[in-house]
Amino acid sequence: MTDDSSQLPSAGDADDTYLGHLFANNRRWSKRMTDRDPEYFSRLVAQQKPRYMWIGCADSRVPANDIVDLAPGELFVHRNVANVVVHTDMNCLSTLEYAIDVLKVEHIMVVGHYGCGGVLQTLRGGMDGLADNWLRHVQDVLFRHTKYFVGLDESTAHDLLCELNVIEQARNVCRTTFVREAWKRGQKLVVHGWCYGIRDGIAHDMEFTIDGQPADLLALRDAAVARRAALTRERKTPV
Repeated sequence: MTDDSSQLPSAGDADDTYLGHLFANNRRWSKRMTDRDPEYFSRLVAQQKPRYMWIGCADSRVPANDIVDLAPGELFVHRNVANVVVHTDMNCLSTLEYAIDVLKVEHIMVVGHYGCGGVLQTLRGGMDGLADNWLRHVQDVLFRHTKYFVGLDESTAHDLLCELNVIEQARNVCRTTFVREAWKRGQKLVVHGWCYGIRDGIAHDMEFTIDGQPADLLALRDAAVARRAALTRERKTPV
């Protein structure tokens, strides 16, 4: 493929209609990567064998590969608003199936983040439009665990709902046919629930790690939820 940089619109074009500045950024980035490592892109072409899958929020402040310091090709990523896993979402399910059956990932991390806007809107009663229908899944989490939110201020409740949403969505991953079939045939596959702090860049383990088909997934969910609720009440500052 030839370099068509001479045909790129400049960053000064009216309203940046053609996003020339982003193409320019891309060319500089590509050159920088090849200057550092001449084989960088050759390796990417020849390989996609990630051990990990990340199911996270679409928030632009949560760059999956950077957070866990993994290079492109090492992390398979699916993102949506509020890191929701729904059994009718063909986008998420097809990505899961490909990750498990084709790429043979060994770990699936459902990663939420503190300060999630979708979770906050749910806590405040929802929002207008199509997004409100999507966030009903987070609202279900809130309704299911209402007793843990009694008496909490909004900031503390926001943290807690971000955490409990992660646990519930990780549980949903465990309940998919692809995951259950993988466990049934003895394939190595571990499901994790994490929550990332934008304030400090630290990922937190929600202590919901499922390695193989458990005897009582619901009991494990309940125990993880109770632990997070207790810890959140003890926390003095937002995460």
